[in-house]
Amino acid sequence: MNVFERMASFEHEQVSFCYDEVSGLKAIIAIHSTALGPALGGCRMWTYEDDEAALKDALRLSRGMTYKNAAAGLNLGGGKAVIIGDPRREKSEQLFRAFGRFVDSFGGRYITAEDVGTACEDMEYVKMETDYVAGLRQTSGDPSPVTAFGVYRGIKACAKWKFGNERLRGRTIVVQGLGHVGMNLVRHLVDEGARVVGSDVFQDRVQAAVEELKIESVEPQKVYDVECDIFAPCALGAVINDNTIDRFRCSVIAGAANNQLEEPRHAELLEKRGILYAPDFVINAGGVVNCSVEFESGGYDRNKAYSKASMIYDRLMQIFEIAQREKTTTHKAAELLAEDRIRKVTGLKRIWSAR
Repeated sequence: MNVFERMASFEHEQVSFCYDEVSGLKAIIAIHSTALGPALGGCRMWTYEDDEAALKDALRLSRGMTYKNAAAGLNLGGGKAVIIGDPRREKSEQLFRAFGRFVDSFGGRYITAEDVGTACEDMEYVKMETDYVAGLRQTSGDPSPVTAFGVYRGIKACAKWKFGNERLRGRTIVVQGLGHVGMNLVRHLVDEGARVVGSDVFQDRVQAAVEELKIESVEPQKVYDVECDIFAPCALGAVINDNTIDRFRCSVIAGAANNQLEEPRHAELLEKRGILYAPDFVINAGGVVNCSVEFESGGYDRNKAYSKASMIYDRLMQIFEIAQREKTTTHKAAELLAEDRIRKVTGLKRIWSAR
């Protein structure tokens, strides 16, 4: 594993490997870019197959945060942290306080928050050791509801572009992953009258969704084969790959998961199949938008967070128009939009300011 070659291939600024013997912490913090501001990105805790898989995830996720924050119009760079461990068995106060110490050592270059496998209560421990943490209960809290709302708005934009109207009533939508974001998304979809089919590797989550929201369910290994209008990946990434690409029986893929494409070429394969793809780092930006409001003057305003997340609808429509005009994939169009903003904003650095 040549770390510097990996960093160069993803164009990262900094990668830090963090270890604490007392708490058992093993973490990787990756800063992709601080061109637009401090790198903001959540902390994921997961049982990775090996250190290589953890590093790959940290690099991919942090790069995605750069594009996500840029495309969302935020003055924030991209970073991400991963903690290697089972979030259901290995959490402790000491582990997250040790992680907080490492976050603090960056001096504000990296701001953390909750992500897959972590929650508000975990960030409370991190807060004991650093001020560079967002998503606290006393401020913006769990970003999942705002993320889910943004995805819901994005799905409506996809429906408008693909089907000619944004109505979801009567449409079949498969939601893969029924964690915090997935469950909140399902509530929006059910409220609008959509037929929802849910799936998750944790059976207790499926059971809860079926009992509370009266949705249908499908086994995880069969989720890609369900005939539907919209497929919403809301679990882990790389679900659009060589093994799944021909199994999709949908017209739209739009969900909350990060890094849904295993490789950029899979966007081209979706395009050839006539499947509209909502770039993940655009449609799932509600959570980071929610956290960013914490740093605005006047303090956190939940109404402002939801208002900003609602604009994901307009941003996706803009991206679809770019893709159509430039005859490219929606994934590439989203990257072009983000890169254009980074280039224009960083260009201002040639103008001296006393600020």
